[in-house]
This record gives sequence, C-alpha cells and structure tokens, in this order.
Amino acid sequence: MEKKNAKAKLHIRKGDTVKVLAGDDRGKTGKVLEVVREKSRAIVEGINIVTKHTKPSAGKPEGGIKKTEAGVHISNLQLVDPATGKTTRVGRKLDSKGKLQRYSKKTGEIIK
Repeated sequence: MEKKNAKAKLHIRKGDTVKVLAGDDRGKTGKVLEVVREKSRAIVEGINIVTKHTKPSAGKPEGGIKKTEAGVHISNLQLVDPATGKTTRVGRKLDSKGKLQRYSKKTGEIIK
C-alpha cells in the first residue's frame, strides 16, 4: 500500500539536461528549470510552450499575451549523459559514505 505523504523518487533533477521522448516536442533537448514532485512533472527550458493571456490591471495596464513553459510528465523525459551526450537510464547506488548517488546505466559513471 502506498504512503499518503510519500515523495516520489525521480530520475531527473533541476539543472539536468534531458531529451523529450513523447509529445509535440519529441526529440528536443533542454535544461530542467523546475521539478514538481507532487505531480511528477518537470518544467524544461524551451519545451511545451503555452500561451497565457493576461488581463489589463492596475499594475500592468497593457495586459497582453505571454508565452511560457508548461510542465512535461517525467515519464516523457530521459536524462542526457553529461559525459557522452547520449540519453541514458539512471540508477542509484551507495557511495563509500553511505549516500545515494545517481549513475549512468550506459557508462557506469556518477552523475553530478
């Protein structure tokens, strides 16, 4: 049974370079700006651009149309290995100090 307040363990972190596997932006790569663990989504730079319409207000009297990035589900993203530049699966293993480290399944190198 699943815990109520359990945080999902994700293979992607803020600052990682990822490749989009599915959707309109399939094949594109970008840097992760933010990860929303509760929804298993990530906001990636230049990916899944949506248009937001803003109403004129006292603070912004001109209003207008603004383009911004929307979230992409984590399952549609794959990490790009910093060493080789190719996509890889991510594993976790304990280091000598007992801390979990992410590593590339293709090369076996630790991902910073």
